[in-house]
Amino acid sequence: MCGAELHPGDEFCDMCGSRVESAPRLELSREEPPRQGPRPDVGDVPSCPVCGTRKSGRFCEEDGYDFDTGRQAERPQAFTQPVAKPQDGTAPSGPLPPAKARTWTAVIAADREYFEAVRAQGGPDAAAIAFPPYCPDRLVSLAGQRVQIGRRSASRGIEPEIDLSVPPEDPGVSRLHAVLLAQPDGSWSLVDPGSANGTTLNDELDPVPVNVPVPLKDGDRVHVGAWTTLTLRSPE
Repeated sequence: MCGAELHPGDEFCDMCGSRVESAPRLELSREEPPRQGPRPDVGDVPSCPVCGTRKSGRFCEEDGYDFDTGRQAERPQAFTQPVAKPQDGTAPSGPLPPAKARTWTAVIAADREYFEAVRAQGGPDAAAIAFPPYCPDRLVSLAGQRVQIGRRSASRGIEPEIDLSVPPEDPGVSRLHAVLLAQPDGSWSLVDPGSANGTTLNDELDPVPVNVPVPLKDGDRVHVGAWTTLTLRSPE
């Protein structure tokens, strides 16, 4: 003890904090933990008949079902369509745009300018060939590892993917005139396997070499026969 004056009933010294030996010991009663009441019967809480979510208010938090009227709220179209993810990391907004096609295409057309160039070069049959009065453009998708260009021949077993035997038939096109070959990077190359009248590219007058692959790019024009031009379009 420190000798400080004690008062009757003091249990601890006000100066040094020591317990007074003569002070009665207090027995602290242990408090029992509160008993938990019975769990609420969750079976009484109604669930949404559409998605099964338990009711927490008038409207279902998942699909907007109205528990009071028994009707489901119509959701805006923006909630039912996927949204595009911006490149800058900001919050997405608006519907997801349609995916771009990844397939090259060829537009087949009767090319008047090419026809005039062929006729100007002369030849035994040039004067007898007439440009077709009506020949609508055709669009063909390039698929697989190779696309053959020519005229169908059942007797020779030639079934070109781009069949130029349909009317009006170009008389200058060979049965197997040219072949388009798919490249590992997704582009295409042109090969003339030895056609009778040759194959030219864009504004070149000289035909491409036989059996030599020639790389193609978007917008290239492949000329075959007397008037047929195939314009290549890339998916980009």
